[in-house]
Order: sequence, then C-alpha cells, then structure tokens
Amino acid sequence: MKEILKTFGENLFSLKTMKEIVSSDVYESLVATIYAGKALDSSIAGEVAQAMKDWAIDNGATHYTHWFQPLTGSTAEKHDSFLKPDGKGGAIAQFKASELSMGEPDASSFPSGGLRATFEARGYTAWDPTSPAFLKKVDGVVTLCIPTIFCGYNGEALDMKTPLLRSINVLSEQVCRLGEYFGIDSTDKRASATLGCEQEYFLIDHSFYVERLDLLQTGRTLFGNTPAKHQQLDDHYFGAIKSRILVFMSEVDRELWKLGVPAQTRHNEVCPSQFEIAPLFEELNLAVDHNMIIMEVLRSVAERHGFACLLHEKPFAGVNGSGKHNNWSVTGTDGKNWLTPGDDPHENAKFLAMICALMKAVDTWAPLLRSSVATAGNDHRLGANEAPPAIISIFLGEQLFDVIEQIEKGKAESSKSGGQIAIGISSLPPMPRDATDRNRTSPFAFTGNKFEFRAPGSSQNTSAVNFILNTIVADALEEMCDEIDAAIADGVDFNAALQTCLHEIVKKHKRILFNGDNYTQEWQDEAAKRGLPNLRTTPEALASLVDEDSIALFEKYSILTRAELESRYEVHMEAYRMAIRIEADTAVTMARTLLPLPVIEFQKELATGIKASEEYGCEMKEGKLLLQEISREFENLMAKTKVLENTSIINTEETIAAMNDLRETVDRLEHLTPKELWPLPSYAEMMFMI
Repeated sequence: MKEILKTFGENLFSLKTMKEIVSSDVYESLVATIYAGKALDSSIAGEVAQAMKDWAIDNGATHYTHWFQPLTGSTAEKHDSFLKPDGKGGAIAQFKASELSMGEPDASSFPSGGLRATFEARGYTAWDPTSPAFLKKVDGVVTLCIPTIFCGYNGEALDMKTPLLRSINVLSEQVCRLGEYFGIDSTDKRASATLGCEQEYFLIDHSFYVERLDLLQTGRTLFGNTPAKHQQLDDHYFGAIKSRILVFMSEVDRELWKLGVPAQTRHNEVCPSQFEIAPLFEELNLAVDHNMIIMEVLRSVAERHGFACLLHEKPFAGVNGSGKHNNWSVTGTDGKNWLTPGDDPHENAKFLAMICALMKAVDTWAPLLRSSVATAGNDHRLGANEAPPAIISIFLGEQLFDVIEQIEKGKAESSKSGGQIAIGISSLPPMPRDATDRNRTSPFAFTGNKFEFRAPGSSQNTSAVNFILNTIVADALEEMCDEIDAAIADGVDFNAALQTCLHEIVKKHKRILFNGDNYTQEWQDEAAKRGLPNLRTTPEALASLVDEDSIALFEKYSILTRAELESRYEVHMEAYRMAIRIEADTAVTMARTLLPLPVIEFQKELATGIKASEEYGCEMKEGKLLLQEISREFENLMAKTKVLENTSIINTEETIAAMNDLRETVDRLEHLTPKELWPLPSYAEMMFMI
C-alpha cells in the first residue's frame, strides 16, 4: 500500500506537481482560477506550457492532445508531436503557449445539429485549467492529454463541458447570494457543486463478445433467451469477487489512482457478470472528467484481461441493466456541505433552504431533468425493476418529510427525532444525520448529505445531467433570494421572510415528494393525479429541451443560446434514430445470415430422425409436433425479418415494435434448437463463464 500511495497522481499534472516546477506567481494565479473562479491570466500560459512539456517528456511523452468531449457523448483527441525541425537538420522539443491555450480540430466532422456545415470546418479547443492535464499510457506510448472545451468558429458550444462550466459559475453566484443572509463571506471565493458518480458495467469473456455481431455493432444483445437461473437468488450482489475479476479490478484501481482518480468502492452488482466502481466525491467538473476516464480505463484494462466491458444500459434483456448514479451536493464558501443537516439552527436553516430549492427546481423543471437522461439505451432501463421510472419525483425520508409537512402548515414545531423546531436561525435545533432510509426506486433521493439522481444511463456523459441540475437549482435560489429581498425591503425580519418563502415553496411543490415504491402501478396512477409528467420515451423527453420556457431559462443565465439548444435537440434526436436503425439493420443481418442455416440443419436432422424412427414402427407424434413448431417459427423468422427490413428510419416506434416481434421468434428458436447448432453464445455462457 505504501508503494501505491507514492504513485497516486504520478500521471497527473496536478497543482502539487506545478508548485514544484513553476514560479510562485504562476502557481498562485492558477490556484485563484481553480478555487476562486478568477479569470485565467493569459500571460502565464507560456511558463505553464514549458513546465507541462518538460514534465510530459520526462515521463516518456512524445505527443500532446487537446482532450475534449464533443456531442457524441464520448471523448475526442487529435495528437500533435512536441518535435519541431530546428532548421539545421535537427529537431527540438517545443510546446508554445498558443498550443496549450488553443487547438483547431475539424468541427464539421462532429455532431453540431446544423451549427457547422461540411464546408464550415473550423472549430477550436480551449484549455480548461480547472481540470488538470494527465498522461495516457497505452502499451508504452505516452500522450499528454489537456482537458479543453470545444466550440465553433463563431463561439457556439459544440461540446459537453462548456455549458457545464458556465452552469457551475451560475450556481456559485446564487449559492453565494443565499450565503450572504447567513453572514458567509464570499470574497475571492466561490461555491461549488460536488459529485460522486457510481459506474455500473458488465464484463463478459472477449471470445463471446466477438461472436456476437449485435454486441459489436450496438453494445447490447438484440437476441437471447433468458436462462433458467440469472439474478433471482440475489447471490451475486455483494458476493465474493471471482479471482479473475478481482485481478482486473485491482489493475483498474491502480491505473485510476495514477491518474489521480480517487476510486474507492468495487463490488459485484445484482446481475451475474455485472459490477460497480465508485470514486470519492470531487468538484463537479473534475468528477465528470474522471468518470469519462473511468469508462475508458475499464474498457482498455478489460481487453488486456481477455474481457469485453459492456457499458450499454441494457446489454441483456430480462435482467438488470446498468446506470450511473449521480450523487450531487453543494459546498458553500464556508467549506461546508449545505445538504448536510447541521448541529445548530444556523446550519439547519441553510439546509432546509437548499432542500426547498431542490423541491422547487425539480418540480418546475422535471421534464428538462428527464431530458438529460433520454437515450435509446436508457429507454430499455427506465421503469424496469432495477431503475426508477420516467416519472421524476423526490424521496426525502420519513423524518424530513414530516418537517416539510409542518412547514406547509405554517410552523414546524416538532421533529420525529424529538425536540422543538422552527424555521429561524435562532431556534432550529440539531437534526440527526442519516435521518432517512434509502429508497432505491426513487429517481431523485435524498441520502443524508446529497441527492442521488439514479436515472442516468451507464454509457452517458454526465455533463448534460449536471449542467441542467446546476441551472435549475440556481434559478430556484435566485427566485427565493428575490422574494426574501423584497420582504426585507418591506421591513420583514429575515427569519420571518425565509419561513414565508419556504412555506410557499412547500405548498406549491410538495406534489414532487414521494417516499413509496416508485415501481408500482399505484404510484403511476397517483403521479398522474398530481399532474406529474411521465415522459416514457426519448423523443417525448427531448422535446422539453427546446420548449420556450427552457430556452428562456438557459438564455437568461447564458448557459446555451436558442441555436445551441436547438442544435443539441437535433443531435440527440439523430443519435436516437440512428441507434434504433443500426439495431434494426444488425438484427436483420443476423436473422438473414446467421440463423437460417442452423435452424434448417436442425429441421433436416429432426426430419431424418423421425423418418428413421417411423421405419422401425415408432409413432413419433411429439417429434412431428416439434418439427412443425420449428418450421412454423422459421417461417415467422423470415416474415418478421422482412417486416423489420421495410420499416422506416423515421418511424422509430414501428421499428422498435418490429424488432421486439422478431426477437420473440428468435428467442423461441434458440430455446428449441440444440446448443451445438445455435451460432450465438447464450446468455448463460456470457453471464456465468467469466
């Protein structure tokens, strides 16, 4: 362990590293940018670039890349060498300030939703100093990766990071404003959102992966008969980790620790061959970058160990899929988590103000929050018995819900934990920590010192979730502060103004609270009565991105313009349609080229066997029925394949229905056909033979 501690962050160009190799002025300037939100002093870029280059070369790097997050949802990089001709027949290693600060990838080849045309190729990457550069090492090849934003020639955001960084600043402004009422100094400081992002994934043997065209092309199995035993016994969850898996996990941890990613938890998940990794909480922007690194490390290390890492939300039908639980909280300029109940009235007033801000934000903007997790893959998962439904609601737990109900009645006088309470700085008593149970069915659950948004899919870039969450909470806080300011201007005491504000919020937005089982039909019926939206599919959910209220919200805070929002809607809708079409075309290819011959071969062998048995006087009644069933399903296979082949790329509902119909037949044929003839690895093999 001592050796591991020494190597933590060795591949990271951290502040600790910079402090040793740059001047104190440059170091202090970077600290002010990272922690206080000060504008980056462009004059320091030259010294930082020189130090970064020397450090990278000393560690074996030959190239650098601006590492960015385009609207594909993944990461992108273009490698440039440090090597430059010296004009004398030799070469030098060079890395200019301009090369650190800005790059120019081809913007027309990335999704832009119409913001960039093919003939309008220019795009820019710009250094994000709040996320440290790092070294990527692949089979001895070392590359310096510099986190950046990505924008078009006219400054349009073409990436996931830009709106996230903007939203972090907006949230900080409003948290600081609320903090002023509590005497919290925000001079030269900024508040921050923090994130702990749990990552679920599947591992299967790579030999099975390459035999499944559907996994290779779509990331999920389009066909597969559910085995008799899968996750029913709950014996995999938190079970003893198999040795081969543990060795893989250990290497993943070591790779991540070298990159400064604080990976902490590893365990078996619910479904056989499903696992989870979770890091410690970090500043939000850094945590999002680290989650993208985690996904890449999982894939690369899996390949070295003979595995394939599946990050699709639903790689196997009929069992649990994979999510990415987004544990979000706010840290004020006092250095405290404002979603942690405190030990005195002062702290708990802040706490309840934040709880009510979340209620107001999530209820007001539930469709927008739902849009942030809308993907073709996640549509298979949301609402199933391992993920929250498409209905957005908040779980607070029994004790906190009781306090909220008392606020609704006008005055909170008691707590289920005992003691007298009131919504004022002077008299609110301590509230016990971990005062809530956990509700694993809730999409947005308070878990003691954070809110866990459980709807994001395992393959998603969580920037979209968090820039929306930051923005809607900032909007709620601004409206709350405006109301309190107006009341104080009219001579109302702050305590009374705060209590009135929270009372009105609870009255209006209490409908978003639900502490029960979100999986039940009763909740869906109740949610409909409350008027809560139930956006079941990606097209329904994405529409909220471009309604007039959403556009006004994001333009108000300069997070995204109308054009940028409309472009994202087009990009996400196109990605959804193309994902469905690729699945459909892959299913057709498999149904036409992989499945007919094995089924025909079985029919032939069965018919031959029946005929031979009849010659010996055997009746073979059941054998004939089996042959007839196989023949009938084979005809269904061909007919349903043709139906799917003829569906339109525009009519995704029709395509999905045709795929499901074809799958039913294929899975039935797998059930009937002998294993030695069936050309695809089975669910049982993939889940258990690892």
